[in-house]
Amino acid sequence: MTVRQHVHVSGRVQGVFYRDTCRRFAEERGVAGWVRNLYNGDVEAVFEGRPDVVAEMASWAAHGPPAARVSHCTGVAEEPEGLSGFHVLPDAPPGDDPRAR
Repeated sequence: MTVRQHVHVSGRVQGVFYRDTCRRFAEERGVAGWVRNLYNGDVEAVFEGRPDVVAEMASWAAHGPPAARVSHCTGVAEEPEGLSGFHVLPDAPPGDDPRAR
């Protein structure tokens, strides 16, 4: 069974290797998806995979790497898209706010 979690992370999460650490952590666990910086200093990510490893990724996202200071992390279950691999995407342009969807 594959599940999908879309997370939005606020706090000091840019400039602290959040995205690269997230990518490495996901690849080690066989989780597919992506992570990117948002224009407002937040980070968003999508995790797809087995329920246990997606839950582990969502838990990691709420803390991030050692230099991060996560103040808020929300996650929304979504329908899996069948993603493969884990990618760091280019930064989101201004106005592309996932919470407005």
